[in-house]
Amino acid sequence: MDVLSIFFPVSGVTTGFFFPPLIALIISAFGSLGGLSGAFILLPFQMSVLGFTSPSASATNFVYNIIAIPSGVFRYFKEGRLAWPLSLVIIAGTLPGIFIGYYVRILYLPDPHAFKLFVGLVLWSIGCWLIYDTSGKARKAKSRQSELDNKFAERVKLVKAQMGTRTAAGLGPGAVVKTITFTIKTIEFEFWGERFRFSVPAMFLLSLVVGIIGGTYGIGGGVIIAPFCVTVFRLPIYTVAGASLLATFFTSISGVFFYSVLPSTGGVSTSPDWALGCLFGVGGFAGIYIGARFQKFIPQNFIKLIICILIFALAFIYIVQFAIA
Repeated sequence: MDVLSIFFPVSGVTTGFFFPPLIALIISAFGSLGGLSGAFILLPFQMSVLGFTSPSASATNFVYNIIAIPSGVFRYFKEGRLAWPLSLVIIAGTLPGIFIGYYVRILYLPDPHAFKLFVGLVLWSIGCWLIYDTSGKARKAKSRQSELDNKFAERVKLVKAQMGTRTAAGLGPGAVVKTITFTIKTIEFEFWGERFRFSVPAMFLLSLVVGIIGGTYGIGGGVIIAPFCVTVFRLPIYTVAGASLLATFFTSISGVFFYSVLPSTGGVSTSPDWALGCLFGVGGFAGIYIGARFQKFIPQNFIKLIICILIFALAFIYIVQFAIA
């Protein structure tokens, strides 16, 4: 065995010591541009590259989230772009969903073949939403977000010009989330001179469904919540990103708890591979911070395009694998 290789007894994986954190860094840097931890890509990597296909892989994904996400959340909090009310509603909905998703995974999808089809269908659905979001019909209905993008672009140019070649650390008081209304029916907040409102019951129900899917898949749900917040609730991705990451962090903690403590069936291993998850988390910690640091300088459509390409590629691979098997 190579001196730089390491064996992980829980997952049965043998790989280079620096390989997991490097892959996690790359994945998380791109994912966090859209408020995603990158766990939705990391799970296919575990299954297809490392050969880690048991329910423990889902639990290991949650470990990655717990270690990787705080750096990105801190960055959004520091810049005042963390929508706390939105985060609370998402967390309230996804926590019970994660519990249900755990049992869906171990009772109905313990077989890697069936689980890959589930993963492919979930990703394909997300990709379809993102495709619609970039269509001409969707763009006509989102003039406010286009104006917001223009404001960001103009402000970024101004700040860069004032600071020379250095990257701006912030965009001024206008780019801070300010809560206007917070009730059990409606939440309204202001960001960059615009007001955004959404239904609390609708967001809660969406979060519950996302929690079930996320608990089954092994993700906190950010990859599903973020696109829906943008396309359905018409919220700017600059504010959704931080809230999505914060919610994913707390739901991942519950996910690790459920997979580690709750009883499994049929002798199926569900506990996470902590060592592998921690290595992923170290790389993700750096990558998510990098993505959060530069997210405000990248147009929303470009962020969506990158995420959409990754999602469709993974979905296509798993659906085809199921079909030809």
